[in-house]
Amino acid sequence: MTQVVVAVIERSDRRILIGQRRRDDTSPLKWEFPGGKVRTRETFEQALARELREELGVTLTKSVEIASVRHRYANTPEELEIHFFAAQYAEPDISPSVFEQIAWVLPRELSAYDFLPANHRLIANIATGRIKPSELLSATP
Repeated sequence: MTQVVVAVIERSDRRILIGQRRRDDTSPLKWEFPGGKVRTRETFEQALARELREELGVTLTKSVEIASVRHRYANTPEELEIHFFAAQYAEPDISPSVFEQIAWVLPRELSAYDFLPANHRLIANIATGRIKPSELLSATP
């Protein structure tokens, strides 16, 4: 089973960062949160820090796991175990490098975007306020 880590980043204005996959990628133009596969001998936090550095050019400063899901996409034989983390970073700005485009959206706007299916339950929980990433981060020492 492939382990995947995903960052749910919420700004102080409550907007959440999402990225659109490139048109030549698998699942072209679908929306997702930043993240990727965990490499051999990496912890989830190490993988999350690496993915944020690679995809957004930022340094992870804090993270807390908020959800996980197992999912198998139709075009792949391997099941994914996806770990979602509320995450924050140090830099004032991001430098996205792997997305067609990015957007900062309010939780209630998330459902208007065409996300990868494995994200749907988490999106519903964020949109309805059952999960508030920044509150979970501030409650963690």
